[in-house]
Amino acid sequence: MSAPVDADLARPRLPRAIWVLGCVSLLMDISSEMVHALLPVFLVVTLGAGTEMVGLIEGVGEGTASIVKVFSGWLSDRLGRRKALAVAGYAMGALSKPVFALAPAAGWVLGARVFDRIGKGVRGAPRDALVGDLAPPGMSGAAFGLRQSLDTVGAFAGPLLAIVLMAASGDDIRLVFWLALPFGLAAVLLLAVAVRDPPRKASHRPARLPLRRSEFVQLGPRFRAVVLAGAVLTLARFGEAFLVLRARSLGLPLALTPAVLVVMNVVYGLAAYPAGRLADRLDRRGVLAAGFGVLVLADLCLGFAPGLVVGMAGIALFGLHMGLTQGVLSALVSDAAPETARGTAFGIFHLAGGVALLAASLLAGVAWSLAGPAATFLASAGFAVIGLILLFALVDAGHARAR
Repeated sequence: MSAPVDADLARPRLPRAIWVLGCVSLLMDISSEMVHALLPVFLVVTLGAGTEMVGLIEGVGEGTASIVKVFSGWLSDRLGRRKALAVAGYAMGALSKPVFALAPAAGWVLGARVFDRIGKGVRGAPRDALVGDLAPPGMSGAAFGLRQSLDTVGAFAGPLLAIVLMAASGDDIRLVFWLALPFGLAAVLLLAVAVRDPPRKASHRPARLPLRRSEFVQLGPRFRAVVLAGAVLTLARFGEAFLVLRARSLGLPLALTPAVLVVMNVVYGLAAYPAGRLADRLDRRGVLAAGFGVLVLADLCLGFAPGLVVGMAGIALFGLHMGLTQGVLSALVSDAAPETARGTAFGIFHLAGGVALLAASLLAGVAWSLAGPAATFLASAGFAVIGLILLFALVDAGHARAR
């Protein structure tokens, strides 16, 4: 009689290409977060911009990326190929870095941010669809969680490197922006040489142009419920620039401001892959609900922090929230969408989230300017509570209509 085989040992391993895609994300996030960690301070201190401009740059940048993701996702479905679009998008992200370094005014930063986010939009949906295409059956949560974890390693390594470079250069922010460029170029090269599109299936049918009502309806009620729930929940999460500004308001020195994203992303990276594996075994809505419950705690810490220690605890909780939610949301989209329209589905999902993030960032900037940081984080907590209620109602309704 043969010995029982452990379920984990019997499961297939994640393909090498998914690890490579995670490493590509890691390198680009080092590049991007070296800039992003210092950008709010660069805008407010060096260029004299207000918090409204910070919110505008964050929101417009992410909104632009989300609009582009719809069409890049559709195009990747249409072509049956994801890699070329992903390479182009990563190249745009890398080439935006010198513009930040040269910017003499906030308008230049806005332009560079939009160009950078267009690149993110071009690569985002095809890359996520490629992960979904490559993931073995029943392992989409682990695949997206792994990619997100490696992405997040870069997201804390970038700010950590920025701290070192700020100390070595005498707080020369522009030099740090220049030194972000090589990491972005390395990401483009790795993707170009080490990843291939999976074979195109003979039954593949070219996707039609997105944003038609008929096409959206064909994606099904379960997918629509996930998109709507995700958009509402995103209203509770504004740009991370406000975490940096909050830490500065609590007394964090200029040279150490990238530590905000180090703390957030260390927790994010440690949580993302286990959260994805857990979501493969349990009800994914339960993992999401836990993530947004943690966001409420983070907002309360940040809104009422008496000092830097409590503020940094709130930032760590914000990172835990991200780890519990972002990969799981992607897995829900991948599971709910038809395989031949997966790129389009991710594009629509990112569009809805980007519009919500634009609104959230603008609201955060105005609330901060008019009523201070406490109002900003309390508004986030309120949206999180509403989102938690809608999450179960909407997805339950989507399951019922799908039967």
